Amino acid sequence: MATAERALRLPEVRRAEERGFLSWLMTVDHKRIGILYLVTSAVMFGAGGVEALLMRTQLIRPDNTVLGPKAFDQILTMHGTTMIFLAVIPMAAAFFNYFMPILIGARDVAFPRLNALSYWLYLAGAIVLYSSWFLGGAPDAGWFNYVPLSDAFSGPGENFYILGLLLTGFSSIVSAVNFITTILNMRAPGMSLLRMPIFAWGAFLWSALLLFSAPPFSVALILLLLDRIAGTAFFVPALGGNALMWQHLFWIMGHPEVYILAVPAWAIISEILPTFARKPLFGYRGAVVALIAISALSFTVWSHHMFATGMGPVVNDAFMVTTKLISLPTGALVFVWLMTLWGGRIRYTTAMLYAVGFLPLFIFGGLTGLMLATAPADLQLTDTYFVIGHFHYIAIGGVLFSMLAAVYYWLPKMTGRLLDERLGKWGFWLTFVGFNLTFFPMHLSGLFGMPRRIYTYSPLLGVDLYNLLSSIGAYVLAVGLLVTVANVVWSLRSGRLAGADPWDARTLEWATPSPVPAYNFRVIPLVRSRDPLWYEKHAADGDGRMRAGDEAAAAIHMPGLTYLPALLALGLMVAAYGIYFKLAWLAALGALVGFYSIFRQMFEADRGYLLEPRGDSE
Repeated sequence: MATAERALRLPEVRRAEERGFLSWLMTVDHKRIGILYLVTSAVMFGAGGVEALLMRTQLIRPDNTVLGPKAFDQILTMHGTTMIFLAVIPMAAAFFNYFMPILIGARDVAFPRLNALSYWLYLAGAIVLYSSWFLGGAPDAGWFNYVPLSDAFSGPGENFYILGLLLTGFSSIVSAVNFITTILNMRAPGMSLLRMPIFAWGAFLWSALLLFSAPPFSVALILLLLDRIAGTAFFVPALGGNALMWQHLFWIMGHPEVYILAVPAWAIISEILPTFARKPLFGYRGAVVALIAISALSFTVWSHHMFATGMGPVVNDAFMVTTKLISLPTGALVFVWLMTLWGGRIRYTTAMLYAVGFLPLFIFGGLTGLMLATAPADLQLTDTYFVIGHFHYIAIGGVLFSMLAAVYYWLPKMTGRLLDERLGKWGFWLTFVGFNLTFFPMHLSGLFGMPRRIYTYSPLLGVDLYNLLSSIGAYVLAVGLLVTVANVVWSLRSGRLAGADPWDARTLEWATPSPVPAYNFRVIPLVRSRDPLWYEKHAADGDGRMRAGDEAAAAIHMPGLTYLPALLALGLMVAAYGIYFKLAWLAALGALVGFYSIFRQMFEADRGYLLEPRGDSE
């Protein structure tokens, strides 16, 4: 009887959301989880940046002795692994978490607790990987962790690589399921798939790429772990295994991974360019088709990373063709962006500078990619610094510039304060010059034969000047990024108030107050156009405010706080340490904690609470 009364009791009504440190640890609010992702990925980006500076310091002149070969290999591996898995992908997750539900007119994601679990698994994976520095040594086989460099006879750091990336891989799969479900089921009235902002399409395709590419890599990691700790021989040729199978399983994830990095960047650029060009995105439907085509084709090109492994001319030719095919929809996207700028009344804010600066860097990286997609040319260039230069024009020029554009564009919505434009433009030019000074000379040193992944080089190679320029450029780039960090810190306290719509923008997030309240919208908006807010500001029957959907304005039901997702991630992290130290009781304890969390969540009824909307206008 008492149980029935509790079940029928209405949720508590509150006038404000929870605040304080514990509320962040137990939050299931997609915006707070987005901020947690953003802060953590920025810290990891800083760690990866320091590792890059250490490498560039070592390579600033021939025969340098700042780092020995072992330390260089460890730092090189941690730099690549950190930037790819712990910095750039989670940074995209940060913006998707915060803004995707708002852009489609939803109050939250479909599964708030799964959303919290994805963040805590990511953090657990980062802790496991970075604890390797203090527990026997960091991994040193490169971010691709090729076998036999990572086999049972290599150092203990490879186990941290495997266990850490398994946790982050689970995090990615959980996020992917959540985002896809949210986008398909929780769009506002009137928002058809072909009225969705490109950013939401980016979140959908990013999730699909993760959902289909992360599981094969997780399987490969488990097989390698078994080779290392249980004596199996999946990747040991002498015992009937196949070392090349690791490369296939890695790149089946690893090449879609390039687009997992790039699709969020393209989605961000496709939102910012129309806003500051003050015109709609040119060829919206073509851009959607191009993004879908690129995402599908990305699963057919993985072996172009393996042209030099002896797969034979037929296989090489097949993957050369599919790789070149992907340049067609990519070229269409570039055309869309250029035509969006054409004839626009452009405002060169800092966000727009980063978005426009992205274009030549991405185009240059794409053109050098076409060179590497040609198998005979790749055979000459593979494993040289040319590849490093190309990859960074895509991964840093393409992705970092878009992320910085997103910071200047969306941080005012997240914090309620504008970033300083003068500091922003100083930061942009230092970053732009530093980036090109760092990575363009790498193409030349690669053409002159400098191999990648070496800790030093001979003065007889004739690449001293290119390495000196790259190292100076790396420090200029670091200064540019530090200016941005200083700008963010200063503006959080002293920046001008942003207001709801500081950019005269088009999409739904700018119809909410800055910062966005916990419930996102007092009433779910009615979408009447592909650029819904712009339409309401300029339509003959619009008044600049979003019209309400069917839902009546009332206290809004919110999910309750919970520690259970963090507890589940903690249990899995403890189990990972138990596997590493080969302590069965520790692994069992972690599993027990994880099962307890799952069991509680299966039978716990989250009644949440009712939140009274603020008196803000939307």
